[in-house]
This record gives sequence, structure tokens and C-alpha cells, in this order.
Amino acid sequence: MLTSLRNALKIKEIRDRLLYTFLMLVVIRFGSNLPIPGVNTEYLKNFFEQQRQATGNAFSFFNAITGGSFEQMSVLALSITPYITSSIIMELMTIAIPKLEELQREGEDGRRKMMGYTRYLTVVLALIESVAMAVGFGSQGLLYNFGPKSVIVAIAAMTAGSAFLMWIGERITEHGVGNGISIVLLINIISSLPNDLGTLVERFILNSKSVATAVVAALIIIACLLAMVVFVVLLCGAERHIPVQYTAKVQGRRMMGGGVQSAEIPLKVNTAGVIPVIFASSLMSFPVVIAQFFTVDYTSIPGRILMMLNSSNWFKPDRPVYSIGLVIYIVLIILFAYFYTSITFNPLEVANNLKKAGGFIPGIRPGRPTSDYLTRVLNYVIFLGATGLVIVAVIPIIISGLFNIGSLSFTGNSLIIIVGVIIETLKSIESSMLVRNYKGFLSD
Repeated sequence: MLTSLRNALKIKEIRDRLLYTFLMLVVIRFGSNLPIPGVNTEYLKNFFEQQRQATGNAFSFFNAITGGSFEQMSVLALSITPYITSSIIMELMTIAIPKLEELQREGEDGRRKMMGYTRYLTVVLALIESVAMAVGFGSQGLLYNFGPKSVIVAIAAMTAGSAFLMWIGERITEHGVGNGISIVLLINIISSLPNDLGTLVERFILNSKSVATAVVAALIIIACLLAMVVFVVLLCGAERHIPVQYTAKVQGRRMMGGGVQSAEIPLKVNTAGVIPVIFASSLMSFPVVIAQFFTVDYTSIPGRILMMLNSSNWFKPDRPVYSIGLVIYIVLIILFAYFYTSITFNPLEVANNLKKAGGFIPGIRPGRPTSDYLTRVLNYVIFLGATGLVIVAVIPIIISGLFNIGSLSFTGNSLIIIVGVIIETLKSIESSMLVRNYKGFLSD
């Protein structure tokens, strides 16, 4: 990968794309620190500090994917979360609405129309979220002069900021190194790493009783991080290849294709990416976040249930009963992994397409037997991928609970996103180099 990157820097076109991407990221970081006019930034910081123990990671991960702009209430406070949500909604709607499913199969024209619908839905979601934040937090002290004018300014700034980030992501995809939305998400998460590393250094190294203890702690932290990164790289790149053979077609008295041809169907082990973890985290943290706007008695049964859903209470030695919530969290990750994969990969459709193309899996009859076989393999692969997601998501929570580290923005979810985006970006750069070589060969 590093060799490919060095070779890419020698090509002017790719250097220009990298420079364009870098400049767009600078604009994003500038906007993340540009506060909305009339906003009391100290109020939100104090609110986060007061609620951090109660909500655990409920706000921390969201603040991480916004690059800290949510806690500062900048013009990019919503980040690209409305776009991510709208993309997921559009994928789910293709199942419920046949016309959208047909549109998705129309090729490039259908994809452009779907992208247009996604953009419109992004603006609508950004508008709804900004209204909720401006009115909800504004009435509690977020806005210096709470009134129609200040509320409208806050709503317009947050909605425009989210739309602007979506536009930047698309420009990076077109003029940069590709995967624009993912790169925007990546830079936001990376911006929170210094603070989290500072927390770990202060907790385990600076507060150590001796130099030897500090060195051992530093080595353990580095080893754990490297092991997690290697595991996530393997998880993101692991695939199960199903062999496929295509028989030669006969037209008249001529055989087309030259005998039996072999191919493969690649099934990614982590078929759903980080989506199941995000879904599970959101579902678990939603009641906890809503409860912060009301007076809750945490000694009552509803209060204890909320404490159980709060990830900051898991694996606490003095509160072991609350770790039951971790079991619910693991079950949700596995269920969402199967659900999301079921809407993105249809074994019956794949089996029918193979049959129409004259393909078959060796030892499996075409049609329904092929579909059943793909379903069995897919269920096994999904379970392996979901287990890997659980390991990556749970290990930071266990360490945080046992060693009382506190709430960190950098979680297993963040690591999966960082590794996945970097791998896809490097692949995109390699593809650009191959395309350039092909163009040079054709022009000679």
C-alpha cells in the first residue's frame, strides 16, 4: 500500500487530486470551529460535562463523527449524519417501494435519480434536526437571546452547514481521491484522537508510580492498539469466495465461449460494515439521551433500566448487574447484521441471474437449490462478521469499565470506520493509477 502511495505521488494528476482533497479537509476543519452567531458555546460544554457520567457514550460517538463541532455548536454541528441517515432510509425504502427498486436497477440514470432523492431527504432531515436542537437547547440557554430571529439563524446555519458538507463530499468524490462522504467522516473522527490519546496518557502513564510502570503501560497501550488495527484490517478484507462455472453457449452449430469458464462470487465477511454497531448503539442510547431532558429517579425500576442501557456502566466492578445491558447490545449487533445484509444481498436474485447467464455452483443444481446453498453460506459468513464486530465494539467498553477510563470518543466503531475508509481510499488511488496506465497504452 505504501509503495502504491509513493508511486501515486509521482503522477501529477493524482497529486492534484490529493491536494484538492487536503484543501477541502482544511475547509471542513475551519468550519468545525466556526460558531453559529448568537450561540452560547459555554452552555453546551457545561451540559456535556454534567451529562457525561449519565449518558456515557450516548453523545461521545456522535460528537466524534462530527469532529467535535457538535459540542462547540459550530455551523457544521450536524456534520454529515443527516446524509448517512438519509442513505440508510433510501436503502430501506427500496424494499418497501417497488418503484424505487426498479429505479435502482436502471443503471447510471437510476443511480443519479436515487442520489437526487437522497440529497433532498438529507436537507429535510437536517432541517428537522436543526429545529429540534435550536428550539430544545435554545430555550434552555444555548442561545443568548432566545427568540424567532436567533432560532431561524441557528436553523439556517446548521441546515446549510450539513448541505455544504454533503456538497464537499461529492466534490471530493468527483475531483479528489474518491469516497468523499467517507473521507469527511474519517477526518472528523481522526480530529478527536489527540484528546483521547491524551486521556489514556494521563490515566496510565503520567499517573504511574514509577518510570518502569509508565513504560509497561505505554507498551501495553501500543500493543493493544496495533492488535485491534490488525484485527479490523483482517475483518474488513476477509472474503468467502464461492466458485462458479459458466457453460459455453451454442448458437446454431457454433459453440460460443470456448468451453467451461470459471469465476467466483466474493462474499465479504463483514457484509454490513459498521452499520449494525451504529444501529445498536443508537437504539441503546436513545432512551438514555431522551431521559436527560426529564427528571429521572435512578433508584426506581425505570431508572435502573436506563442505567443498564448506558454503556458507561458496563463492566464496572462495583455495579456488575448493569452489564446485562451488554448482552442486549451484542444481540442487537448480530440481529442488525443479519437484517442489513438481507436487504443488500438477495440469494434468490443471485441464483436466478446465474441461471440466466448459464452459470452454476459445482455440485449444486441451478435455481432454488443454489439459492438455499447461498443462504446457508451467507448466514455462516454473517455470523462470523457479526462476531468480529462484537469483539471490536466491546473490547474498548470492557477496558473503559474495568480501568475506569471514562467516556472516550474513540471507540471500536471509530476504528472500523478509519481502517475501512483508508483501505477503500488506497484502492481508489490504485484504480486511478491503473486507468491512467490504460489510457497511456491506448494513446501510444
